[in-house]
Amino acid sequence: MKFRFEDLLIWQKAMDLGDDMNELADLFPDKENFNLSSQLRRASDSIALNISEGSILQSGPEYRKFLGYSIRSIAEVVTCLHKANRRNYLKTKTFENYYKDCFDSMNMTIAFRNKIKH
Repeated sequence: MKFRFEDLLIWQKAMDLGDDMNELADLFPDKENFNLSSQLRRASDSIALNISEGSILQSGPEYRKFLGYSIRSIAEVVTCLHKANRRNYLKTKTFENYYKDCFDSMNMTIAFRNKIKH
């Protein structure tokens, strides 16, 4: 027995990204604990949370709205990654890998959302 969203690749990837961003935020300086680290954690967790919340007892348009929130949260994560990169909290290669993960997740989520009836 499981919830239907657990089979969604976009949810699985969002869960992985949230874990990755949590680990990354642990590496930031202490001065970022209540700023960038917290924002990165909340934004990355919000991706999977909105996918799951939208999948339960929602109409097509309502589900599309929640997927839109997930997409916007991905954009937040990307902005946090840019800020971390500019502040030299991560290596360029690490930034590029996570940026690609976000880009791929965004495109997959958009494609999935486009398949849901209006």
